[in-house]
Amino acid sequence: MARPSALDESRSFKVRRIPWLRPLGWLARGAADLRRAPLPGLLHGLLAEGFGALVVAIAGDRFWLLAGAFSGFLLVAPVVATGLYAVSRALERGQRPSWRTVAVAWRPDNGRLVAFGLLLALAGTGWVLTSAALVTGFAPAPVRNPMDFLRIVVLSERSWLFEAWLVLGAVLAAPVFASSVVAIPLLLDRRVSVLAAVYPSWRTVLAHPPAMALWAALILALTLLGMATLLLGLIVVVPWLAHASWHAYRDLVDTTGLPEMP
Repeated sequence: MARPSALDESRSFKVRRIPWLRPLGWLARGAADLRRAPLPGLLHGLLAEGFGALVVAIAGDRFWLLAGAFSGFLLVAPVVATGLYAVSRALERGQRPSWRTVAVAWRPDNGRLVAFGLLLALAGTGWVLTSAALVTGFAPAPVRNPMDFLRIVVLSERSWLFEAWLVLGAVLAAPVFASSVVAIPLLLDRRVSVLAAVYPSWRTVLAHPPAMALWAALILALTLLGMATLLLGLIVVVPWLAHASWHAYRDLVDTTGLPEMP
């Protein structure tokens, strides 16, 4: 018997209809999960904060690299949060999550998550390089720190560099967001191929433009807030958004009857 195509496989997922303000509920449930199982989440947040501090130290006065790296972080963050999706799933099942819950989510035999993570990492790296080339190649003066970026790129009246930077970032980020908004929790939760998980992710975005736009705006705003607090806010923001993303997946996709991952 021929194996069904990824498109045929994806049709077994039903996309649920949700009100456009439902993302606020995802944040509330994500915060509840973080309170119930704080240690795994806060460790993920500490690692994210530490990675951000390392990037700042490496970038030094090359703020053009720093801007690309932090915006690229938004692209790869969904796969980094895989262990926290597993924590939320355990809480949903009435189980007590442990460090093993996080470790099992990264089991080496799950090549689908590895493949998807590599694709997101490639997209993130591509944006870092594109951002760096754009700022260094077209800025009228060297950009060495945040004030330079604000003065030379953002507030320049004689250049469209900032607008071009935003448009290029959006062109890359929009399809990545649409491809991953429910795909990674789905890959963790059910036995499906990568493409079969990506198709329902696009369907949820196309079916709920206002809700998905609100969700993307909330993710961006909270991440920027976390970065603006000398990165310390990421300790809470990263796990909060990860747990909320699990609830977004559970609200948006009906997986009834499909084989579960252990």
